[in-house]
This record gives sequence, structure tokens and C-alpha cells, in this order.
Amino acid sequence: MTAMTMAGAINRGLRAAMERDPKVLLMGEDIGQLGGVFRVTDGLWKDFGGDRVMDTPLAESGIVGTAVGMAMRGYRPVIEIQFDGFIFPAYNQITTQLAKMHYRSQGRITLPVVIRVPFAGGIGAVEHHSESPEALFAHTAGLRVISPATPQDAFDMIQQAIASPDPVLFLEPKARYWDKGEVDESRVAAQLEGEHASSAATAEMSRGRIAREGTDVTLVAYGPTMRLALQAAEVAAGDGTSVEVVDLRSISPLDSDTVLRSVKRTGRVVIVHEAPTAFGPGAELSARVTEQAFFHLHAPVLRVGGFHAPYPGSKLEHDYLPSLDRVLDAVDRVMTH
Repeated sequence: MTAMTMAGAINRGLRAAMERDPKVLLMGEDIGQLGGVFRVTDGLWKDFGGDRVMDTPLAESGIVGTAVGMAMRGYRPVIEIQFDGFIFPAYNQITTQLAKMHYRSQGRITLPVVIRVPFAGGIGAVEHHSESPEALFAHTAGLRVISPATPQDAFDMIQQAIASPDPVLFLEPKARYWDKGEVDESRVAAQLEGEHASSAATAEMSRGRIAREGTDVTLVAYGPTMRLALQAAEVAAGDGTSVEVVDLRSISPLDSDTVLRSVKRTGRVVIVHEAPTAFGPGAELSARVTEQAFFHLHAPVLRVGGFHAPYPGSKLEHDYLPSLDRVLDAVDRVMTH
């Protein structure tokens, strides 16, 4: 076990994938000698060279379009979108080319492209640097959308995403980049060996996990809100409420089975994410829980998220983002039914 930050864990995972497969290439704005805005690719240009760690022009549609062509030629491009709000110029390439090529070719063409996106808020950034666009891409069939919440998951899941034959949107909670945790670097290695490595990796990164066991309320989160969910569970425990915390890890496909098993034990659900609650990932999960576990529910499913408004300036972002008080209020409300 080695202590490392989430940024360091992603860096280490990229390095391991590049050492394992010479077809893995990195592309993005300033990811080479600079090591990226958040230094996630620091040192990789030096060790693997400019042919495998490529600085690109400031043209997101061109980056994704190039990655599509390279994947069709047998490479495994891992591209970085410098900030979440910069992904929209590439929306067409992602949703109409990358997501649909496998289906359009009746399975003959696979596009194993990973799009790394530092996303969500909490760092006091300027406009277009704190977006949570996951629902836009989760709605698009053909894309996998995942988000790690711990350094261990960051290390494992970036390698699993690269090994997957499907295009993956890898959402990195930028406010958690400097959170430290223990990482077992051997845990994922065995899974990525053998002829069935890609299917095993794809299946594993698509599963949720129980991050904390409880009996009274199921609190569901992912990526940037996982730390908040665990804090809320700790505070609620002091008030006598046992909260089970589920880390989705995968937003699409959605591991509703893990959530439903928890809901059938607790009978109450609160879903937390930074994306707006209106039409957000929590709405889909809420619908599934209501449809498939209605007679187990003791209270309506509640959601805590961003507001249906543009992300505000940095001085107001903590009024916009889910807070400990808002999450605990939702827990109290489901417990009163």
C-alpha cells in the first residue's frame, strides 16, 4: 500500500497502462512538458516521449476527432479535456461519432477512447471551469460515464477504462485531486491480464460499492460528493440515524442493483450530486428505485444537488453546491415519514 493523492493515482495508473500496452497514447492541451493544468500527466512526456504524450492545439473537436481516427487504426487514445466546460465544442464528435460507431458498424468497429475530464466545482474557478455535464453524456447510448471518488478507485478505474473496448468518459472530481489515500497497486494488475481482460475490466468499473454500511437511510453519491456523503453519515450517526452510503462509481451504465439491495434494507433514499437536480442523474435513479422498490419505501426519494441555474461565480459557489446542512436536512425529512 502506498499513500498518494488522487491526481498522483491517476498519473500512476496512466503510466502502468502505457507500460503495459504501446498502443496507449495520451493527447491534450498542455499535457506534455507542462504535465497538464493539474499536473496529472507530470513526468509522462519525459519518460514516454512526444510520440506518446502529445500536446494538441486548443481545439476540443479536433482532439476528439483525431482520437476517433486513431482508435479506428488500432490505437487506444486517452485524451484530456482541460476543463469540464471546454467539452462542449466536442459534443458533436462524442455523441454522433464516438458513441455510435460500434452500433453503426454492427459491431465491426470498436473505439477504445478514454476522455479524461476534470469536472465539478469547489475550487473557486472562473466561468466554464466548474461544470457537471454528466447527464448529457449518460443520456447518450454507447458511452460509459464513470467517476472515481478515492485514489484507489482512480488508480484502478483509469486502467480499466483504457482496457475497455468501449468509449469512456472518465470524470475526475477536480476538488478531490489533492485528497490522499492508500493505494494497492497490485489489486487491478491481475484483472488486466489474459484474453478476457477487457470484459473483466469493463464489468468491474461499472459496479457501485457500499462505502459505509447502515440500516436507516441509503445515501447515494459519486465522485465529488462522496466525501460529503460520508461526512453526513458520520454526523447523522451522532444523532442516532444509521446511514448507508453507496458510491455509484458508474453513472452510465447505472448499477441500480447495488442501490436497490440497499434500499430494500433501509426503505429510505437520498441522492446527492453537484449536477442540477432538474433532469440530473438522480432523477433517473429515483425513477428506477420508485419503479422497482416502491413497496419497500417508507418515504419519497429525495435529491440534493445543484440548482437549475448556470454555475455561479466563485464567491457564490458554496451557496450553489450541496452542503452538509442540505444533505442532513434531506436525511431528517425521509426519517420523519
